[in-house]
Amino acid sequence: MLKVGLATQAVHTRFSPTAAVDSDYVTAVATGADSFWVPDHLNSLLPRSIMTPQYTGVAKLAPKTDAWLEPWTLLGRLASRNRLGRLRLGTGVTDVGRRNPAVTAQAAATLHLLTRGRAILGIGTGEREGNEPYGVDWSKPVARFEEALATIRALWDSGGELVTRDSPFFPLHNAIFDLPPYRGKWPEIWIAAHGPRMLRATGRYADAWFPCVTANPQNYAKGLATVRSAASDVGRDPMSIIAANWLFVVTGRSRDEVDEVLGCEAVKAFALNAPAGTWARHGASHPLGEDFTGLQDIIPQTLDEQTVLSQTRNVPPSLIREMFLHGTPGDVLEQAAEWRNYGLEYVVVGNLSGLQPSLRRGIAATAPFMKVLRGLRKL
Repeated sequence: MLKVGLATQAVHTRFSPTAAVDSDYVTAVATGADSFWVPDHLNSLLPRSIMTPQYTGVAKLAPKTDAWLEPWTLLGRLASRNRLGRLRLGTGVTDVGRRNPAVTAQAAATLHLLTRGRAILGIGTGEREGNEPYGVDWSKPVARFEEALATIRALWDSGGELVTRDSPFFPLHNAIFDLPPYRGKWPEIWIAAHGPRMLRATGRYADAWFPCVTANPQNYAKGLATVRSAASDVGRDPMSIIAANWLFVVTGRSRDEVDEVLGCEAVKAFALNAPAGTWARHGASHPLGEDFTGLQDIIPQTLDEQTVLSQTRNVPPSLIREMFLHGTPGDVLEQAAEWRNYGLEYVVVGNLSGLQPSLRRGIAATAPFMKVLRGLRKL
Protein backbone atom coordinates (compact mmCIF):
# COMPACT_ATOMS: atom_id res chain seq x y z
CA MET A 1 0.00 0.00 0.00
CA LEU A 2 1.34 3.42 -0.96
CA LYS A 3 2.33 5.93 1.66
CA VAL A 4 1.19 9.44 0.85
CA GLY A 5 2.55 12.89 1.55
CA LEU A 6 1.08 16.26 0.67
CA ALA A 7 3.32 19.09 -0.53
CA THR A 8 2.17 22.65 0.03
CA GLN A 9 2.85 25.79 -1.98
CA ALA A 10 4.32 28.04 0.71
CA VAL A 11 3.39 31.33 -0.93
CA HIS A 12 2.28 34.44 0.92
CA THR A 13 -1.38 35.24 0.26
CA ARG A 14 -3.35 38.48 0.42
CA PHE A 15 -5.27 37.12 3.44
CA SER A 16 -2.40 35.98 5.64
CA PRO A 17 1.14 34.68 5.22
CA THR A 18 0.12 31.08 5.91
CA ALA A 19 -3.45 30.81 4.54
CA ALA A 20 -2.44 28.43 1.75
CA VAL A 21 -0.18 26.35 3.98
CA ASP A 22 -2.77 26.08 6.75
CA SER A 23 -5.43 24.97 4.28
CA ASP A 24 -3.15 22.30 2.85
CA TYR A 25 -2.17 21.11 6.33
CA VAL A 26 -5.83 20.65 7.30
CA THR A 27 -6.36 18.73 4.05
CA ALA A 28 -3.43 16.45 4.87
CA VAL A 29 -4.80 15.71 8.34
CA ALA A 30 -8.37 15.21 7.10
CA THR A 31 -7.35 12.74 4.41
CA GLY A 32 -5.01 10.70 6.62
CA ALA A 33 -1.79 11.62 4.85
CA ASP A 34 1.45 10.26 6.27
CA SER A 35 3.53 13.41 5.83
CA PHE A 36 3.49 17.12 5.00
CA TRP A 37 6.16 18.82 2.91
CA VAL A 38 7.35 22.41 2.61
CA PRO A 39 9.44 23.46 -0.43
CA ASP A 40 12.61 25.50 0.00
CA HIS A 41 12.47 28.26 -2.60
CA LEU A 42 13.28 31.95 -2.62
CA ASN A 43 11.11 32.31 -5.70
CA SER A 44 8.78 30.40 -7.97
CA LEU A 45 9.56 27.96 -10.75
CA LEU A 46 6.80 29.64 -12.78
CA PRO A 47 7.38 32.97 -14.54
CA ARG A 48 5.90 35.87 -12.62
CA SER A 49 5.01 37.53 -15.91
CA ILE A 50 2.12 35.14 -16.52
CA MET A 51 1.12 34.35 -12.94
CA THR A 52 -1.43 37.12 -13.13
CA PRO A 53 -5.26 37.17 -12.97
CA GLN A 54 -5.31 37.28 -16.77
CA TYR A 55 -3.92 33.75 -16.92
CA THR A 56 -4.59 32.08 -13.56
CA GLY A 57 -7.30 32.53 -10.98
CA VAL A 58 -5.00 31.70 -8.09
CA ALA A 59 -3.23 35.04 -8.65
CA LYS A 60 -6.27 36.70 -7.10
CA LEU A 61 -5.42 34.95 -3.82
CA ALA A 62 -1.61 35.03 -4.09
CA PRO A 63 -0.75 38.02 -6.29
CA LYS A 64 3.02 37.65 -5.90
CA THR A 65 4.09 34.22 -7.07
CA ASP A 66 7.69 34.79 -5.91
CA ALA A 67 6.71 35.59 -2.29
CA TRP A 68 7.78 32.26 -0.79
CA LEU A 69 7.99 31.67 2.96
CA GLU A 70 11.24 30.45 4.55
CA PRO A 71 10.76 26.71 5.10
CA TRP A 72 12.53 25.98 8.38
CA THR A 73 10.75 28.83 10.16
CA LEU A 74 7.46 27.53 8.77
CA LEU A 75 8.25 23.94 9.77
CA GLY A 76 8.91 25.10 13.32
CA ARG A 77 5.45 26.65 13.38
CA LEU A 78 3.90 23.47 11.98
CA ALA A 79 5.73 21.35 14.56
CA SER A 80 3.95 23.22 17.34
CA ARG A 81 0.56 22.45 15.74
CA ASN A 82 1.26 18.85 14.74
CA ARG A 83 -0.23 17.09 17.74
CA LEU A 84 -3.53 16.21 16.05
CA GLY A 85 -2.33 14.78 12.76
CA ARG A 86 1.10 13.73 14.03
CA LEU A 87 2.32 13.95 10.46
CA ARG A 88 5.93 13.56 9.48
CA LEU A 89 7.29 16.94 8.38
CA GLY A 90 9.85 17.39 5.64
CA THR A 91 11.59 19.80 3.31
CA GLY A 92 10.83 19.13 -0.30
CA VAL A 93 13.65 19.87 -0.81
CA THR A 94 16.28 22.12 0.72
CA ASP A 95 19.46 22.79 -1.23
CA VAL A 96 23.13 23.01 -0.36
CA GLY A 97 24.09 26.28 -2.02
CA ARG A 98 22.31 29.00 -0.06
CA ARG A 99 22.77 27.45 3.38
CA ASN A 100 25.87 26.07 5.07
CA PRO A 101 25.36 22.33 5.66
CA ALA A 102 26.18 22.73 9.37
CA VAL A 103 23.16 25.03 9.67
CA THR A 104 21.02 22.54 7.72
CA ALA A 105 22.21 19.75 10.03
CA GLN A 106 21.22 21.87 13.01
CA ALA A 107 17.81 22.81 11.58
CA ALA A 108 16.90 19.22 10.69
CA ALA A 109 18.09 17.87 14.04
CA THR A 110 16.10 20.58 15.84
CA LEU A 111 12.94 19.75 13.89
CA HIS A 112 13.49 16.06 14.65
CA LEU A 113 13.57 16.78 18.37
CA LEU A 114 10.54 19.09 18.22
CA THR A 115 8.49 16.52 16.32
CA ARG A 116 9.67 13.56 18.42
CA GLY A 117 11.35 11.82 15.53
CA ARG A 118 9.08 12.83 12.66
CA ALA A 119 11.42 15.06 10.64
CA ILE A 120 12.65 14.25 7.15
CA LEU A 121 15.53 16.08 5.52
CA GLY A 122 14.70 16.31 1.84
CA ILE A 123 17.82 17.63 0.13
CA GLY A 124 19.30 18.15 -3.31
CA THR A 125 21.50 20.37 -5.42
CA GLY A 126 18.80 23.00 -5.69
CA GLU A 127 18.07 25.07 -8.78
CA ARG A 128 19.95 27.82 -10.55
CA GLU A 129 17.10 30.32 -9.99
CA GLY A 130 17.50 30.16 -6.23
CA ASN A 131 21.27 30.34 -6.22
CA GLU A 132 23.01 32.16 -9.06
CA PRO A 133 20.94 35.39 -8.84
CA TYR A 134 21.90 35.59 -5.15
CA GLY A 135 25.63 35.27 -5.65
CA VAL A 136 26.00 31.53 -5.06
CA ASP A 137 28.49 29.79 -7.34
CA TRP A 138 26.61 27.38 -9.60
CA SER A 139 29.57 25.89 -11.45
CA LYS A 140 29.76 22.56 -9.55
CA PRO A 141 26.37 21.86 -7.97
CA VAL A 142 26.78 18.08 -7.71
CA ALA A 143 30.28 18.25 -6.19
CA ARG A 144 29.00 20.83 -3.72
CA PHE A 145 26.07 18.56 -2.88
CA GLU A 146 28.28 15.53 -2.20
CA GLU A 147 30.49 17.55 0.12
CA ALA A 148 27.49 19.06 1.92
CA LEU A 149 26.01 15.63 2.54
CA ALA A 150 29.35 14.34 3.85
CA THR A 151 29.54 17.36 6.15
CA ILE A 152 26.07 16.75 7.58
CA ARG A 153 26.85 13.09 8.19
CA ALA A 154 30.21 13.93 9.79
CA LEU A 155 28.58 16.33 12.24
CA TRP A 156 25.69 14.01 13.09
CA ASP A 157 28.07 11.08 13.62
CA SER A 158 30.60 13.05 15.66
CA GLY A 159 29.11 12.21 19.06
CA GLY A 160 29.91 15.72 20.21
CA GLU A 161 33.63 15.37 19.49
CA LEU A 162 35.52 18.06 17.59
CA VAL A 163 35.40 17.56 13.84
CA THR A 164 38.13 18.57 11.41
CA ARG A 165 37.55 17.72 7.77
CA ASP A 166 39.12 18.93 4.55
CA SER A 167 36.69 19.97 1.83
CA PRO A 168 36.89 22.27 -1.19
CA PHE A 169 33.50 23.70 -0.21
CA PHE A 170 32.83 23.18 3.50
CA PRO A 171 36.04 22.56 5.49
CA LEU A 172 35.58 21.93 9.20
CA HIS A 173 38.20 23.05 11.76
CA ASN A 174 37.52 21.87 15.31
CA ALA A 175 33.81 22.08 14.65
CA ILE A 176 31.40 20.97 17.36
CA PHE A 177 27.91 19.53 16.95
CA ASP A 178 26.31 18.54 20.23
CA LEU A 179 22.60 18.25 19.52
CA PRO A 180 21.48 14.69 20.23
CA PRO A 181 19.54 12.45 17.86
CA TYR A 182 15.99 11.61 18.85
CA ARG A 183 16.11 8.23 20.59
CA GLY A 184 19.31 7.43 18.78
CA LYS A 185 18.06 8.25 15.29
CA TRP A 186 18.75 11.19 13.02
CA PRO A 187 16.22 12.44 10.44
CA GLU A 188 15.91 10.35 7.34
CA ILE A 189 17.67 11.87 4.34
CA TRP A 190 15.64 11.89 1.13
CA ILE A 191 17.68 12.88 -1.91
CA ALA A 192 16.20 14.59 -4.95
CA ALA A 193 18.40 12.94 -7.57
CA HIS A 194 18.04 12.87 -11.34
CA GLY A 195 21.42 12.55 -13.09
CA PRO A 196 23.67 9.46 -12.96
CA ARG A 197 26.11 10.87 -10.39
CA MET A 198 23.31 11.96 -8.08
CA LEU A 199 21.58 8.59 -8.42
CA ARG A 200 24.77 6.85 -7.31
CA ALA A 201 25.10 9.22 -4.35
CA THR A 202 21.52 8.38 -3.39
CA GLY A 203 22.31 4.69 -3.36
CA ARG A 204 25.37 5.26 -1.18
CA TYR A 205 23.95 7.67 1.38
CA ALA A 206 20.18 8.19 1.25
CA ASP A 207 17.24 6.73 3.13
CA ALA A 208 14.98 7.50 0.17
CA TRP A 209 15.11 8.48 -3.48
CA PHE A 210 12.91 11.54 -3.95
CA PRO A 211 12.99 12.93 -7.52
CA CYS A 212 10.62 15.49 -9.03
CA VAL A 213 9.18 15.69 -12.53
CA THR A 214 10.59 12.29 -13.42
CA ALA A 215 9.45 11.63 -16.96
CA ASN A 216 7.35 8.47 -16.69
CA PRO A 217 7.00 5.23 -14.70
CA GLN A 218 9.33 3.33 -17.02
CA ASN A 219 12.16 5.84 -16.59
CA TYR A 220 11.46 5.93 -12.87
CA ALA A 221 12.01 2.17 -12.69
CA LYS A 222 15.37 2.56 -14.48
CA GLY A 223 16.46 5.27 -12.05
CA LEU A 224 15.38 3.18 -9.08
CA ALA A 225 17.41 0.26 -10.39
CA THR A 226 20.49 2.52 -10.60
CA VAL A 227 19.96 3.75 -7.04
CA ARG A 228 19.58 0.27 -5.62
CA SER A 229 22.52 -1.08 -7.59
CA ALA A 230 24.70 1.68 -6.14
CA ALA A 231 23.46 0.77 -2.67
CA SER A 232 24.34 -2.88 -3.22
CA ASP A 233 27.83 -1.93 -4.46
CA VAL A 234 28.66 -0.37 -1.07
CA GLY A 235 27.15 -3.17 0.98
CA ARG A 236 23.81 -1.54 1.78
CA ASP A 237 20.50 -3.35 1.60
CA PRO A 238 19.10 -1.94 -1.67
CA MET A 239 15.53 -2.53 -0.56
CA SER A 240 16.04 -0.37 2.52
CA ILE A 241 15.96 2.74 0.31
CA ILE A 242 12.44 4.10 0.09
CA ALA A 243 11.25 4.56 -3.49
CA ALA A 244 9.55 7.96 -3.29
CA ASN A 245 8.54 10.53 -5.89
CA TRP A 246 7.06 14.01 -6.03
CA LEU A 247 4.16 14.04 -8.49
CA PHE A 248 1.89 16.92 -9.44
CA VAL A 249 -1.87 16.44 -9.75
CA VAL A 250 -4.33 18.27 -11.97
CA THR A 251 -7.86 17.16 -11.22
CA GLY A 252 -11.40 18.49 -11.38
CA ARG A 253 -15.06 17.62 -11.40
CA SER A 254 -15.06 16.41 -15.00
CA ARG A 255 -12.68 15.36 -17.74
CA ASP A 256 -13.59 18.46 -19.76
CA GLU A 257 -12.65 20.75 -16.87
CA VAL A 258 -9.30 18.99 -16.48
CA ASP A 259 -8.56 19.20 -20.20
CA GLU A 260 -9.20 22.93 -20.02
CA VAL A 261 -6.68 23.27 -17.20
CA LEU A 262 -4.05 21.28 -19.08
CA GLY A 263 -4.35 23.69 -22.00
CA CYS A 264 -4.03 26.92 -20.02
CA GLU A 265 -0.99 29.18 -20.26
CA ALA A 266 0.27 28.67 -16.69
CA VAL A 267 0.32 24.88 -17.08
CA LYS A 268 2.05 25.15 -20.45
CA ALA A 269 4.65 27.40 -18.82
CA PHE A 270 5.24 24.69 -16.22
CA ALA A 271 6.36 22.46 -19.10
CA LEU A 272 9.48 24.63 -19.43
CA ASN A 273 10.66 22.80 -16.29
CA ALA A 274 10.93 19.56 -18.25
CA PRO A 275 14.42 18.87 -19.65
CA ALA A 276 15.15 19.04 -23.35
CA GLY A 277 15.40 15.26 -23.57
CA THR A 278 11.79 14.93 -22.44
CA TRP A 279 10.65 17.46 -25.03
CA ALA A 280 12.56 15.50 -27.68
CA ARG A 281 10.76 12.28 -26.79
CA HIS A 282 7.54 14.08 -27.61
CA GLY A 283 8.83 15.29 -30.96
CA ALA A 284 9.63 18.87 -29.98
CA SER A 285 12.64 21.04 -29.26
CA HIS A 286 12.91 22.78 -25.93
CA PRO A 287 12.68 26.54 -26.59
CA LEU A 288 15.60 27.16 -24.21
CA GLY A 289 17.97 24.85 -26.07
CA GLU A 290 18.66 21.23 -26.89
CA ASP A 291 20.89 20.81 -23.82
CA PHE A 292 18.57 22.59 -21.38
CA THR A 293 18.14 20.65 -18.15
CA GLY A 294 14.76 22.05 -17.17
CA LEU A 295 13.88 23.03 -13.62
CA GLN A 296 17.47 22.87 -12.43
CA ASP A 297 18.56 25.64 -14.80
CA ILE A 298 15.52 27.80 -15.52
CA ILE A 299 15.49 31.38 -14.19
CA PRO A 300 11.79 32.16 -14.67
CA GLN A 301 11.80 35.62 -13.11
CA THR A 302 13.72 36.92 -16.14
CA LEU A 303 11.14 35.76 -18.70
CA ASP A 304 8.68 38.44 -19.79
CA GLU A 305 5.10 37.73 -20.84
CA GLN A 306 5.63 37.63 -24.58
CA THR A 307 8.71 35.45 -24.25
CA VAL A 308 6.82 32.89 -22.18
CA LEU A 309 3.85 32.86 -24.54
CA SER A 310 6.11 32.35 -27.55
CA GLN A 311 8.11 29.60 -25.84
CA THR A 312 5.03 27.66 -24.81
CA ARG A 313 2.95 28.13 -27.96
CA ASN A 314 3.87 24.70 -29.31
CA VAL A 315 4.20 22.60 -26.17
CA PRO A 316 3.15 19.05 -27.12
CA PRO A 317 -0.07 18.10 -25.29
CA SER A 318 1.43 14.66 -24.68
CA LEU A 319 4.33 16.24 -22.79
CA ILE A 320 1.97 18.17 -20.53
CA ARG A 321 -0.03 15.04 -19.80
CA GLU A 322 3.13 13.13 -18.95
CA MET A 323 4.15 15.74 -16.36
CA PHE A 324 1.01 15.35 -14.24
CA LEU A 325 -1.31 12.82 -12.75
CA HIS A 326 -4.39 14.21 -14.43
CA GLY A 327 -8.10 13.68 -14.80
CA THR A 328 -10.97 12.84 -12.51
CA PRO A 329 -10.03 11.12 -9.23
CA GLY A 330 -10.51 7.72 -10.88
CA ASP A 331 -8.19 8.66 -13.74
CA VAL A 332 -5.52 9.95 -11.34
CA LEU A 333 -5.63 6.83 -9.19
CA GLU A 334 -5.32 4.61 -12.25
CA GLN A 335 -2.20 6.51 -13.33
CA ALA A 336 -0.75 6.37 -9.81
CA ALA A 337 -1.26 2.62 -9.74
CA GLU A 338 0.98 2.35 -12.79
CA TRP A 339 3.75 4.21 -10.94
CA ARG A 340 3.27 1.80 -8.03
CA ASN A 341 3.61 -1.13 -10.41
CA TYR A 342 6.99 0.24 -11.49
CA GLY A 343 8.31 0.38 -7.93
CA LEU A 344 6.94 3.55 -6.32
CA GLU A 345 6.36 3.09 -2.59
CA TYR A 346 5.83 6.62 -1.29
CA VAL A 347 4.13 9.35 -3.32
CA VAL A 348 4.25 13.03 -2.37
CA VAL A 349 1.67 14.99 -4.32
CA GLY A 350 1.29 18.67 -5.08
CA ASN A 351 -2.04 20.07 -6.26
CA LEU A 352 -1.67 22.28 -9.33
CA SER A 353 -5.35 22.19 -10.27
CA GLY A 354 -5.63 25.85 -9.28
CA LEU A 355 -3.40 27.06 -12.13
CA GLN A 356 -6.44 27.36 -14.39
CA PRO A 357 -7.90 30.75 -15.32
CA SER A 358 -11.06 30.24 -13.24
CA LEU A 359 -10.59 30.78 -9.51
CA ARG A 360 -14.01 29.24 -8.85
CA ARG A 361 -13.13 26.03 -10.64
CA GLY A 362 -9.74 25.94 -8.99
CA ILE A 363 -11.35 26.05 -5.57
CA ALA A 364 -13.96 23.50 -6.63
CA ALA A 365 -11.12 21.10 -7.53
CA THR A 366 -10.30 20.78 -3.82
CA ALA A 367 -13.00 18.15 -3.29
CA PRO A 368 -11.81 15.79 -6.06
CA PHE A 369 -8.22 16.34 -4.93
CA MET A 370 -9.17 15.15 -1.44
CA LYS A 371 -10.71 12.05 -3.05
CA VAL A 372 -7.36 11.49 -4.77
CA LEU A 373 -5.47 11.70 -1.47
CA ARG A 374 -7.81 9.23 0.22
CA GLY A 375 -7.70 6.88 -2.76
CA LEU A 376 -3.91 6.87 -2.98
CA ARG A 377 -3.67 5.43 0.52
CA LYS A 378 -5.65 2.39 -0.64
CA LEU A 379 -3.43 1.53 -3.61
